[in-house]
Amino acid sequence: MKDNFKLSEEAFKLDGKMPLSQAIPLGLQHVLAMFVGNLTPLLIITGACGIAGGEFADLQLSLLQNAMLIAGIVTLIQLFSIGPIGGKVPIIMGTSSGFIGVFNSVAATMGGGVIAYAAIMGASIIGGLFEAVLGFFLKPLRKFFPAVVTGTVVLTIGLSLISVGINSFGGGNNSKDFGSIENLLLAVFVLVMILIFKHGTKGFTSSSSILLGIICGYLASVIMSLVLDTTGVTADGIEYTKSWVLNWSKVADASWFALPKIMPVKPVFDLRAIVPVLIMFIVTAVETVGDISGVMEGGLDREATDKELSGGIICDGVGSSLAACFGVLPNTSFSQNVGLVAMTKVVNRFALATGAIFLILCGLCPKLGALVSIMPQAVLGGAAVMMFSSIVVSGIQLITKNPLTGRNLTIVSVALGVGYGMGANAAILSHAPQLIQLIFGGSGIVPAAMVAILLNILLPKDN
Repeated sequence: MKDNFKLSEEAFKLDGKMPLSQAIPLGLQHVLAMFVGNLTPLLIITGACGIAGGEFADLQLSLLQNAMLIAGIVTLIQLFSIGPIGGKVPIIMGTSSGFIGVFNSVAATMGGGVIAYAAIMGASIIGGLFEAVLGFFLKPLRKFFPAVVTGTVVLTIGLSLISVGINSFGGGNNSKDFGSIENLLLAVFVLVMILIFKHGTKGFTSSSSILLGIICGYLASVIMSLVLDTTGVTADGIEYTKSWVLNWSKVADASWFALPKIMPVKPVFDLRAIVPVLIMFIVTAVETVGDISGVMEGGLDREATDKELSGGIICDGVGSSLAACFGVLPNTSFSQNVGLVAMTKVVNRFALATGAIFLILCGLCPKLGALVSIMPQAVLGGAAVMMFSSIVVSGIQLITKNPLTGRNLTIVSVALGVGYGMGANAAILSHAPQLIQLIFGGSGIVPAAMVAILLNILLPKDN
C-alpha cells in the first residue's frame, strides 16, 4: 500500500518545525488516547462525594469543563516550560487516576458532600506545592533512580495499564454489555485498522495510525447502529442502550462556548485529607520520573537528564495546585501517552502542543468535548492494548540498558514479584492499617517502585 503523504523528519525531533497539516492530526490522536482517562477520575470522585448529579449537575459539568482546560494548559507548560517549571519533554498531562483510592477514603472519612470535595482540593493545593519542592531537590536524589529502578517503574506502569486497556476492549467493565460480540469485534476492527495503517503505509499515515484507527471505529459504530439492534435487555428485564452506540444527543445538547469558573469549590484545609494526599504526591513524583524516563528512552533512545526530570516533577506539582484552584483533581504525566510516543517515535513538541490547544478549546467549547467523550470504550480499547504494551517494552529497554547483573535481576524480580503482585492483589492488605492500604493497595506501581528503590539502596554494588 502506497502512501502519498510523507511524514516530515522533523516529527522525530523535539524542536523540529512541522507543517500544521501534519502536526494537528498527530496531536489530536494524543487527545483521543487520553480524553476519557482525563475525565474518569473526576466522575468517580464526584460520585463518591455525592455531587455527581441532581442539584450538583451544573457543578459537575463545570468541573469536567475545567479538567479539559487545565490539562491543555499544564501540558503546554510541560512542553515549553516557564522558568524551572516544565521539563520540555514530550509528555501529555492530565487528571491522575493514581489518587482515586486516597480520595475515595477521604470522602468516606469526611462523610462526603461538597465539604469532602473541598478538603480534597485543599489537600491537592498543598500536596502539589510539596511535590514542586521535591522537584527542586531531584539532582541529589537522582542516585536513587538508576536505569534499573526507573525501568522497573516504567515496566510496572505498563503492566498495570494493560488491564485497563482490556477492560475498555470489552466495552468498559461497568457497561451492561461488557464482553459482548459487538464490543469485541469493534475493538478488534480498530486494532486491525491501526496495524494496517502502522505497517501497511509509510510516513504520515503510519505515524497517525492511532487517530485513523479511532476514526474508523467511529464510522464502524455508525454503520453498526444502522444494521444492528442498539438496545438490549438485562436479566432483570431492564432495557439499556448498548455501549458501542454513539450518543449524538449529548453533542447536540452541549453549548458552543462557555467560560471556565475559577474556584467552583472553595478549598478547605483538613489534616484528615492532607496527610494521606502528601504521601501520594511522593509516589506521584516517582511515577513521573518513570514516565519521563520511559518517554525519553522510547522516543529518543536516551536517558532523561536531571534538568528534564526536575522540571517535569515541578510542573507536576505546580500543575496539580493550579488544577485544584479550578476544582480539578491533580494533574500529572499521562502514562497512556508515553506508550503512544514509544510506539510512533513522534516526539515533536509542536505536534503535541496542537493536542494541548485542542484540549483548551474543548474546555472552552463543550460541544467539541462532547464529540470526543461519546467515543465507545471498545474503540478506545482497540487502540489502548497496543499503546500500553509499548510502555512495557520501554521499561524492558531501560532495564536492559546496562548489563543484567545478578544484583539488577534481583531488584527487578523482587520488585515485580512482591511489589507489583501485592499492589495488583489488594486483598492481601485487607488486615493492614488503613494508611498502608491507601498507599500500597489498588495499584502495583507504588509498592513496586518502593521495593525497587529500597533494594537499590540496600543491596551491595557489583564489583
